[in-house]
Amino acid sequence: MQIPNLLILVLIGLLGLLCQWAAWRVKLPAILFLLITGILLGPTFGVLDPDILFGDLLFSFISLSVAIILFEGSLTLKRSELSEIGDSVRNMVTYGALINATITTMAVHYLTGLSWSLSALFGAIMVVTGPTVIMPMLRSVRPNALISRTLRWESIIIDPLGALFAVLIFEWIIAQQSSTELFHVFVVFVETIATGALLGIVIGFCFGLLLRHRLIPEFLQNFAAIAFVTSTFALSNTLMHESGLLAVTIMGIVLTNMPGVHTRDILSFKESLTLIFVSALFIILSARINFDALISIGWGALGVLLTMQFVARPCKIMVSTFNSNFSFNERLMLSWVGPRGIVAAAITAVFALKLETMQMEGAELLVPLAFSVIVGTVLIQSLTARALAITLNVSEPNTKGFLVIGANPVAITICKALEIAGIKTILCDTNWENISAARMEGLNTYYGNAISDHAELHLDLTTLGGMVGLSRNHANNTTAALRFREDFGSRKIFMLPAIEDEKTHEKHRASEFYKGRVLFSSDITYRKLSSLIKKGAQIKKTQISDSYKFEDWKSDNEHEHEQTVLLFALNENNNFYWFTSKDTIEPKPGWTIFSLAF
Repeated sequence: MQIPNLLILVLIGLLGLLCQWAAWRVKLPAILFLLITGILLGPTFGVLDPDILFGDLLFSFISLSVAIILFEGSLTLKRSELSEIGDSVRNMVTYGALINATITTMAVHYLTGLSWSLSALFGAIMVVTGPTVIMPMLRSVRPNALISRTLRWESIIIDPLGALFAVLIFEWIIAQQSSTELFHVFVVFVETIATGALLGIVIGFCFGLLLRHRLIPEFLQNFAAIAFVTSTFALSNTLMHESGLLAVTIMGIVLTNMPGVHTRDILSFKESLTLIFVSALFIILSARINFDALISIGWGALGVLLTMQFVARPCKIMVSTFNSNFSFNERLMLSWVGPRGIVAAAITAVFALKLETMQMEGAELLVPLAFSVIVGTVLIQSLTARALAITLNVSEPNTKGFLVIGANPVAITICKALEIAGIKTILCDTNWENISAARMEGLNTYYGNAISDHAELHLDLTTLGGMVGLSRNHANNTTAALRFREDFGSRKIFMLPAIEDEKTHEKHRASEFYKGRVLFSSDITYRKLSSLIKKGAQIKKTQISDSYKFEDWKSDNEHEHEQTVLLFALNENNNFYWFTSKDTIEPKPGWTIFSLAF
């Protein structure tokens, strides 16, 4: 019985969601689960045949999806980050990519027997790494900021350049087949770069002007962004084949670096859209894998993978970062991390199809060989990169810290307790006297508004896992909660209740959705905490044991419940828990509780 196309489309979406959820649960890149799902749906059980399902629209859909993915990645590229890594990134995406491609080309030719032409094309395509696999890996591996920024810039810049490199090789192949002069190949390459760069700069600047002068209402900005990106990609590709990826990448870089243009809402929307496209694309493309072709390659495919992992990537990085700011351990880490992703799969599929229509021998082997590299690099690196980063001492610590809004006496007291518990904090305040008092206590501070443009560039959140609103101004806490819920998630946003919440009608109170989780209890306001501290209340640390249970602590403090505030607790594994108004925590033997009491 044939499954209707509508159900297959729904199945792709549902299974994509399950794969992303499973990856989140086990802390592995989602690409592994997506590839397995696509293989099971396609060549294993024959449920999904993308060529039949999408027909002639298949590669148009793939191309537009990749364009949106690259645009979303380019929106994260701030020019200010290049001061430390600019030279190295430039080297990595130019002669470093050439080194990588050359070594890969030789490995493919000698290990699989493909012609020099196809080997060179494969080597050119495989210089790309891709933000769709780099970003999730960086979140789980957590290398230091220098490594993270470098890998992020490389992955986004190298994708369109890799596509252009592939275009150059493809035109060379066509020239060989049709006896066209090589000068024509060079002209096509230059025209492709010029077309993509010019359209990206002009359209990016024009779209930025529309946003800066608020000529597009906020509710239409996300829609407009998609329309501009897809139109730019389509126009560029129509004028000059394969120039579209470069155009949308440059468009994103221009847009995000224009003064007075705020792209946070667009970026947030694009991140969600990218998640959907990546999930669908990996399932669809992996469903097209020809296992017979892969088996025919034999052990050569494994040899190509190992050469790329242990020879090509390290040679590229070591040469590109020579005499740079990177330490030797950081260069080793960069040498290890370079997984291939959706752009490599999509570009390979597009060129392989064109070459197959030309009846070029061996073209059918390109896609299975590409997927063997994609699966291999993701599997090897995702399973080992975190341990390697820790071994090389280039990883960031676990994100147990908190960004604290306010540096007043209440915030200082609670942050001192957090520091005792081993939880890092950064206190933000616009009042210099408050900041000075916090620094006198040895606390980390940021003098300024936590939601300012300056904070966007200089406030380091890499060691932080949540936000705590302790400002005496409740509006500041709510505004910060709205800003940082994108970084930490709503479950990691905490704030004090406002005294107004108890005294005003609900139509005058901010929604719970925007405020995050309420600390301690609904009646423990800033005013009450400040009053207790002024009266001499101090931080108390209590160990819960078999001989002194939490019930015993509550019994001892029951008559002083108005004078005692439970703050947070650490369990026997040093996991951290805030006491909140709606979450019931029952500390068990081995836990440590912190309270504010006399």
